[in-house]
Amino acid sequence: MKSNLISKSETVALLKAVSEKWGIEFPKIKNVKVHQILDDAQIITGNGIKILKINDDYVPFLSETETLKRFPSVTVDMGAVKFMCKGANLMRPGIKSFTEFEKDKLVCIVEESQHKFLAIGKALVASTELENMEKGEVLKNMHYISDRFWETGKTIYD
Repeated sequence: MKSNLISKSETVALLKAVSEKWGIEFPKIKNVKVHQILDDAQIITGNGIKILKINDDYVPFLSETETLKRFPSVTVDMGAVKFMCKGANLMRPGIKSFTEFEKDKLVCIVEESQHKFLAIGKALVASTELENMEKGEVLKNMHYISDRFWETGKTIYD
């Protein structure tokens, strides 16, 4: 795995892009590192941030619970947990409750008993459509506990 520090201007541009996509303000961060883990994936780390970049999507890393709490979420029943942790997309029947979100936005997937973050997905429908849905895909699973990024991310410390 290749890791390198990025320049101040690259850091500013990166944080600006992520802030706009997520709707979250970041404090100024110095010494941001990019860890190239696959051709199409990087883990970006800095003081208080850990971001997964898959192709052109920026996803908060699942270990960053304070960041994850700022995102909309869906709570899934225990039957959905094993599927989520194998990378399956989230289907409507597995959802117990949810907060408001728009289509194409990132949404955290939380399990109902311990309220732990299981996965992060991209909304395939807006939350307003969920009321009337009985079946079908709701979120595209992008990053989940025990995926290849999770395992690699555990070995990266700043």
